[in-house]
Amino acid sequence: MTATEVREILDRTIDGERLSDDDALTLLKSHDLAAIGSAADQVSRRMHPEPYRTYNIDRNINYTNVCTAVCDFCAFYRGPKSDEGYVLPREVLLKKIEETVGLGGNQILLQGGLHPKYKLDWYEEMLGDIKAKFPEVNIHGFSPPELHHFTKMNNLPIKEVLTRLKNAGLGSVPGGGAEILTDRVRNEITRGKVMTDDWLGVMKAWHELGGVSSATMMFGHVETLDERVEHLRRLREVQDETNGFTAFICWTFQPENTDMSDVPKTGSFEYLKMLAVSRLYLDNIPNLQSSWVTQGLKIGQMALMFGANDMGSLMIEENVVAEAGTVHYLSLKQIREAIEEFGFEARQRDVFYNLVGDQLEQKAILANADLSARELVSTPDLVTL
Repeated sequence: MTATEVREILDRTIDGERLSDDDALTLLKSHDLAAIGSAADQVSRRMHPEPYRTYNIDRNINYTNVCTAVCDFCAFYRGPKSDEGYVLPREVLLKKIEETVGLGGNQILLQGGLHPKYKLDWYEEMLGDIKAKFPEVNIHGFSPPELHHFTKMNNLPIKEVLTRLKNAGLGSVPGGGAEILTDRVRNEITRGKVMTDDWLGVMKAWHELGGVSSATMMFGHVETLDERVEHLRRLREVQDETNGFTAFICWTFQPENTDMSDVPKTGSFEYLKMLAVSRLYLDNIPNLQSSWVTQGLKIGQMALMFGANDMGSLMIEENVVAEAGTVHYLSLKQIREAIEEFGFEARQRDVFYNLVGDQLEQKAILANADLSARELVSTPDLVTL
């Protein structure tokens, strides 16, 4: 691999040519971060010529940490017999949403573990209770591993599960639980969790029902560079077929407090390069989010120059990454300033990447004006089973 080869690949993708797997692998092996980042920025600006960059206000609500799967990379889950397992009481869940709305949020990210007890009607009732009290709030809920788990718990096909949840109030599906979409990696770091084809199958079924979702990647553990490219290829193939992914988010594995704590932590150089290559390769997924939650303010901000067009969520509450020992806090003021320092307008959007109305945006700015980043993060009220 020479600098000339890298430059030729970058020139082609800047001109709009689709990257091959070999092209992406060559870029991931390259150390020319500046050139790769510059190309990703040019592509991002071509795809998003608007004068603004976006952010969202939502809350990550983990309704349970009880999980039958065993993931070596996860510090959050608790086994079904653990004394530290919890399920949020409904009144606590609704109170968290009420607080989110009060801070100008219009969405919740609702995820849990693979609970061995509850049938589909329990989840339908939970969605119904939320929509009855907060009809304006989008429920971005239940990752593909959870949804696949529901099919097993209820002996139902995935389309029936998704249709029933959609009718109950599910608005969109997050891309959680993707990790790396190759079975070799999944077999090495998880047990009892959805495999690659079924993860993708959940997303395709949801898209076929008219739903949208995000897509994710957690990298920097046991995967090879070829497997990172395979992950991107599988996502791009589904997007070619369904056009249902609104955004892609990648982040580095956080090893602290996990059973994989001996894995060296992946640095910011590799994060920015992976983000930039993702922007160049995923030519059919319109939005890329910054992962300031794992990278911190400055690298999260730099992501806007390496292919990201969105700063992600204010994240009023986050528990999973925090359990792994990585805790970065940003206030709404810091997020908006990070965008504006690069010459863009800062605009609040919804999960569908539509800008929210001026009234809601101003409400959020005023509601968050006097809050520090740490004051936004609350400890979940837990009920031990």
